[in-house]
Amino acid sequence: MSFDTLVENVRNCSTEEKEELKFLLERELIETRREEFLADHRRSLAELKTRKPKFSSSISELKKSLAEK
Repeated sequence: MSFDTLVENVRNCSTEEKEELKFLLERELIETRREEFLADHRRSLAELKTRKPKFSSSISELKKSLAEK
């Protein structure tokens, strides 16, 4: 199904169906973000095990460190 068809189908839904779809989409987005956070956490743990983390209070050093990734 194309995106245009999907949008047209949603437009033809009742208000109650649109509310349910909105609820489902919001939950799906939350779950997707949760999975992204978990993947980032696991990646950070793996990096922590393979190399020593750098700590600094210098903003320029932090920016440089982030740019390297």
